[in-house]
Amino acid sequence: MKDERDTSVEQNVTENSAHGNQNRRTPKSPRSTQRALNGISRRLLATDAWLDTALWRIGDVLGGSWRAYSTFMRRFRARGIYRGLAEVGSEGATYLLVGLVVMLAFAQPAFKATEASDWKTTADFSVTFLDRYGNEIGKRGILLNDKIPLEELPDHLIKATLATEDRRFFTHFGIDVVGTMRAMAANVKARRVVQGGSSITQQLAKNLFLSNERTLERKIKEAYLALWLEARLSKQEILKLYLDRAYMGAGTFGVAAASEFYFGKDVREINLAEAAVLAGLYKAPSAIAPHKNLPAARARANEVLTNMVEAGFMTEGQVIAARRNPAVAVDRSKEDAPDHYLDWAFQNVQDLAKQFPELGEDRIVTVRTTLDPNLQKQASSSVESILRQYGDRYGVEEAALAAVSTTGAVRAMVGGRDYDSSQFNRAADALRQPGSAFKPFVYMAAFMNGYSPDSVVPDAPISIGGWSPRNYSRGYSGAVTLKTALTRSINTIPVRLAQNIGRDKIANAAYMMGIQHELKITRAMPLGVSEVTVMDMASSYATLATGGLKVQPYAVEEMRNSDGDIIYSHERDAPRPLRVLPFDKVAELNDVLVNVVERGTGRRARLEGITAAGKTGTTQAYRDAWFVGYTGNMSTAVWFGNDDFSSTRRMTGGSLPAMTWGSFMGYAHKDVTLKPMPGVDPPDFQAQTQLLASQDNEDNQTPEVLNAKSQRVLEALHQRLESLHEAPSQVSGLQQVQAARTVGEQAVVTR
Repeated sequence: MKDERDTSVEQNVTENSAHGNQNRRTPKSPRSTQRALNGISRRLLATDAWLDTALWRIGDVLGGSWRAYSTFMRRFRARGIYRGLAEVGSEGATYLLVGLVVMLAFAQPAFKATEASDWKTTADFSVTFLDRYGNEIGKRGILLNDKIPLEELPDHLIKATLATEDRRFFTHFGIDVVGTMRAMAANVKARRVVQGGSSITQQLAKNLFLSNERTLERKIKEAYLALWLEARLSKQEILKLYLDRAYMGAGTFGVAAASEFYFGKDVREINLAEAAVLAGLYKAPSAIAPHKNLPAARARANEVLTNMVEAGFMTEGQVIAARRNPAVAVDRSKEDAPDHYLDWAFQNVQDLAKQFPELGEDRIVTVRTTLDPNLQKQASSSVESILRQYGDRYGVEEAALAAVSTTGAVRAMVGGRDYDSSQFNRAADALRQPGSAFKPFVYMAAFMNGYSPDSVVPDAPISIGGWSPRNYSRGYSGAVTLKTALTRSINTIPVRLAQNIGRDKIANAAYMMGIQHELKITRAMPLGVSEVTVMDMASSYATLATGGLKVQPYAVEEMRNSDGDIIYSHERDAPRPLRVLPFDKVAELNDVLVNVVERGTGRRARLEGITAAGKTGTTQAYRDAWFVGYTGNMSTAVWFGNDDFSSTRRMTGGSLPAMTWGSFMGYAHKDVTLKPMPGVDPPDFQAQTQLLASQDNEDNQTPEVLNAKSQRVLEALHQRLESLHEAPSQVSGLQQVQAARTVGEQAVVTR
């Protein structure tokens, strides 16, 4: 009855759910829930049983294997001393394996360098520089020549290298274990490092991927990379790379470049004595470089010759001639290279490589520069001559000069008095206050904002927030025109102009004209307190010489790769100059700056027969003195001062800088076609100067054949002079002069 009631109840519930509320779920009975729990329990028990069985079987298999292994190893059971050796060997092998894993972890960062596709090539440039006419003037970067095949290198050079650096090179696997143990023993015995145990492959790994630091981490990386190189390259390829990448001193890399630098000859032409010197440089290239320490280089070369005999590569009879006739290095102490210019030109090459990534495909390049060797020599001579004559009197030790053509080509650069004493480039890198040489930027901004050279501004005391600038003369002139103010370099006028037009407009004008460094916008900015470089000033003033076209200074005219192909040409690849200033405003400023040279503070810079413009500059306490000027052909900036910013003895821009500028620019304009000063010289100025030059040439020409009348006059003059010479006592001196004058007049009339 109970079951029947339960069934009827379930049926009623089902029917009510179906007809009364279809969305309402029927609750499960306790019996169905119990059945589900029982099913889960059975599954868990089955899983547990399977897991226990599996673990037991695995343990049984492992136990059986271990018993079998133990039974097998009993055959090799060592007793006595052999057991001790076995234990030590086993422990050693374990520690060796752990050590190898640890060392491999240390070496992992080094292997990242091998992922680059061009790991065989150097990341540095090797640049040979030529002047504008194609003559070599110097080298920069690494001095490298890796274009000579291994087969063409002298046999005695390779033998000298192997005998000294790695005699078992062709038999070891990248690490010379015997050589390493021998070096360790020698070093322990001497209690200092007397021998190196690195193989040629290890040294190549260091040269390609690592630094020269002496650390355990580097040695670990070096060993692993040596194994990697041995797996990737043949022995011949490794040896060739080593001979091309080893540092040989004096900035040279590889035996080919070292041979050219030290001996002035192709590496294929060196003799045994010279090969021994090169092979000896691997150990300490800077200390025993033959151009600096020839005795030490020869002593090391003698050791190399001994090594060749001991290694069996040569006999004593074969090396005796090299011992008696040691190598002689080229004397490079008297070379007069434009080093400051070359440093700056090398930086230009690196900057171009960033702009044109294709230039980095070949790192061995030849660059034809903008340098004019004659102008460079004159620039250095002018600076040195002035410093020698007047340096002590004015208390000045340094000077700098930069000359830029109207196209931006830097024709000459003096970065300091002596490159050997200081490699710092004062023309390109030194930031100094320009003083009043900055004022043309102020006046250009004023002309572009409603002022003109004839505008009248009062020269009177002015105070801005407690700052009261004064004139050099300590007096005031009242109302003056801007042309007069700039000609006389009055200080209060540019300060008033800056107050009226805004200092930001002055800064923008300076940036547009060519200033590359940040200008601090302060109350004193119009008087030139913001620091600039000599190159900045030269290129900025050159913008005035072009009539308002931006002039970007550059050193690279043309660049060729190692195959001789042109990979960069300034004429082809550089952007065209942009107009940054209106021509009429440039013409107004040019007229004023010409007046500065003719009648103002720059009179010592006047050039006879040449229209020149410029501005002097003197900073507070006479720390800096400038003259920056230009013609229609070229702009040149000259700076004098001291590196420690100490004051000079009242030196102004109108003294030594203007004198140096005049000396250099006078020479630079000899025998050149003069270009007109924009807005000052007439438009047909160039045609007129060419006509005058041609007339002068015609007047100065000597006729190749005299006409008959002139020939008779000259013969008569000759006879008269002969007669006077034969009877000197009978003819007075006055009569001789009158006779000669008479014949001369006849010659003039009959010409």
